Amino acid sequence: MRMYDIIMKKRNGGRLSPEEIQFFISGYTRGEIPDYQVSALMMAIYFQGMDEEETLALTMAMAHSGEMLDLSAIEGSKVDKHSTGGVGDKTSLALTPMVAACGIRVAKMSGRGLGHTGGTIDKLESFPGFSTAISREQFIRQVNEIGISIMGQTADLAPADKKLYALRDVTATVDNMSLIASSIMSKKLAAGADAIVLDVKTGSGAFMKTEEDSLALAREMVKIGNGAGRKTIAVVSDMDQPLGRAVGNALEVKEAIDTLRGQGPEDFVELCLTLGSQMLLAGGKAQEPDQARAMLQQTMESGAALEKLAQFVQAQGGDPAAVYDTGLLPAAACSEPIPALEDGYIHRIRCDEIGICSLMLGGGRETKDSEIDLAVGLVLTAKVGDYVKKGEPLAYMHYNDPHKAAAARERFYRAYTIGAEAGGKAPVLIHRILG
Repeated sequence: MRMYDIIMKKRNGGRLSPEEIQFFISGYTRGEIPDYQVSALMMAIYFQGMDEEETLALTMAMAHSGEMLDLSAIEGSKVDKHSTGGVGDKTSLALTPMVAACGIRVAKMSGRGLGHTGGTIDKLESFPGFSTAISREQFIRQVNEIGISIMGQTADLAPADKKLYALRDVTATVDNMSLIASSIMSKKLAAGADAIVLDVKTGSGAFMKTEEDSLALAREMVKIGNGAGRKTIAVVSDMDQPLGRAVGNALEVKEAIDTLRGQGPEDFVELCLTLGSQMLLAGGKAQEPDQARAMLQQTMESGAALEKLAQFVQAQGGDPAAVYDTGLLPAAACSEPIPALEDGYIHRIRCDEIGICSLMLGGGRETKDSEIDLAVGLVLTAKVGDYVKKGEPLAYMHYNDPHKAAAARERFYRAYTIGAEAGGKAPVLIHRILG
């Protein structure tokens, strides 16, 4: 088998066999196939596409390119949740304790943020002492004991995906449905869960900007997951404005804690209940959505979800007191309102611009080596559909560096479109794809 023949076959619109896909993934992972040949293949795939069977074969080859995490030592059903990322997306912080309090095991690997989208691990490190650098043995033991653990992604998990993504990123071949879906799902399959619930974002703050593309990606990933023998469900949710009101690491942690106390923003609560219901259904803890939602709501009303979060934080070295007293979380030295410049209804909030403002304040990474300021960010007081008067706050900015704050404040106004006529509110849930 030769890489040249594989490239030419796909260039000419041919269908790659599982053996050919395995050959190039294995060879590239081992360093035996050079970047320039794989770049040529990625471009051929970009233009010619891959069918359902090819996409599944690519995903499985990447998943098996490294360690496949064995979660068989964890009792009961293991359900994973993955978000395609967005601004203000602190869902895992509130959702996983709720689900774990209902008896579903959550053994999750998460990453750090890069650019204007935040990472779950960065947010969790707002708890003093918290660490995701735990051993595999502790990870499994903790899930068995308290029902939840989150650790950092390891280099041994789907290493082919890491190499391929870095190559695609510099060869203009990222934006292909099969390549995107296989990249996400290879890591999810390698992580070992019995069932996977996907939160596919759509809108200005998402990777997929249109509902059509988001639905197509959701369907593709559901096919892959089910084809690999994992029960997979996808929910497409709105990211045309920030999720909830808080954007920034410690600020988002506080909002997640408020949510577990029953005081969360309506859109964020609704998303947690929707995703959580699917996790309970996938894990066999509920038979229909209304029953699942009632179970999740009960964990907030009884305090069980908040207690589960405290157990989780303490188990991974964090201070559980910060769960009950959010004043112990990192706080910025300064907080000031950003006033509206005119009267009117908010028609649009460009989600990506809000994310960039948080990044400019120090709340995100420009590069992988950037240091994050966990305390800074924005808390929105007005969202799409709200009426504001000139001088009233659109948001509160939390900052430590006045120079960064001045630049972020100027950028902030690019995000808001205000008009005289009333407009509708954006839906939280757009579509659900059942596997």
